[in-house]
Amino acid sequence: MIDRRRFIYTGAAAAAYGAVLKGAAPPSPVELGSIDGSVGGNNFTPVQFLDYLSSIKLTWAMLSLPAATLADEAALRAIRTHADQLGIKLQLAFGSVCPSSKSFNPQNGSVEEQTARGLKASQIFGARCMRCVLGLDPERPQIEMHIDDMIKAVRAMRSRILDSGVKLAVENHGGDLQAREMKGMIEAVGADVMGVCLDSGNPVWMLEDPHMTLEMLVPYAETCHVRDSAVWMVPEGIAVRWVNMGDGNVDIDGWIRKLIQAKPGMPIIFENLVSGAPRVHHIYDPAFWDNWRKMPAWEFSRFLAIAERGTPRPATPRPAGKTAGQQRIEDLETCVRYTRDLLQRL
Repeated sequence: MIDRRRFIYTGAAAAAYGAVLKGAAPPSPVELGSIDGSVGGNNFTPVQFLDYLSSIKLTWAMLSLPAATLADEAALRAIRTHADQLGIKLQLAFGSVCPSSKSFNPQNGSVEEQTARGLKASQIFGARCMRCVLGLDPERPQIEMHIDDMIKAVRAMRSRILDSGVKLAVENHGGDLQAREMKGMIEAVGADVMGVCLDSGNPVWMLEDPHMTLEMLVPYAETCHVRDSAVWMVPEGIAVRWVNMGDGNVDIDGWIRKLIQAKPGMPIIFENLVSGAPRVHHIYDPAFWDNWRKMPAWEFSRFLAIAERGTPRPATPRPAGKTAGQQRIEDLETCVRYTRDLLQRL
């Protein structure tokens, strides 16, 4: 005999499932946005960048701001007011929070002082997370030392971060951290203060299948950067290029599908950086592996499989008379159209 409470529960579940089958409860639309670096070369002010995003109907903006602006609350509030008028939500693209990284600039203050300004700016923006990084390629040879230094720095700021209500979203950046290393760092610090800005393009710089990176890090994702990549074999090893959406061979469609399923409601934020010459991983040179000694073979094999299926994707020369900034705008709008069409098909 079924009890009343279980009957109500199962009946409600069946009704909800039936509504989905009938199309009565479609999934919420995925919002789109961009980081300002996608249209670099145009010298947009924050306000001009927001106006541009509004003109192509994007509703999220990630802003990279100089130290002087981060210290100017009136300027930050003016940016927020303009964004609110346009219906655009804001996130901050902050820099390094690793004091030993070459990407960290001590002239702007201690890591505590700089992070405090970033957290305050994020609060003014109404953001729940703040993108940040460890560093870049120069940190790779001593990555374990830098990870330890970043863990110590963040642990010392734990109370400040929690009190701010803004979580650090560390980007799996091109050149510094592999997914396995980032996962370990987050678990050492605590997922209540640190998550991930999940980047779909940077894994190919780190010898990773972007899908493996997503599978490992998506539970911690707070925001994202999205772009496509092409990967193929060359005599020296493996070549990689960032390309417009749909021009790569890493199954970016499937990557976005997985992201949406795992993180419903998270906006897709483009960081569209179409490469010129490819980056080449010299995998046949023993010295190349000095920076990757602890990478498991099963991780690399997934990346190698993509390369072996790939075909060369050289860059197309920019047309005469078109500036780099104009090309970046054209590329971003190409990616926006592609992704809107993809979302209609998913």
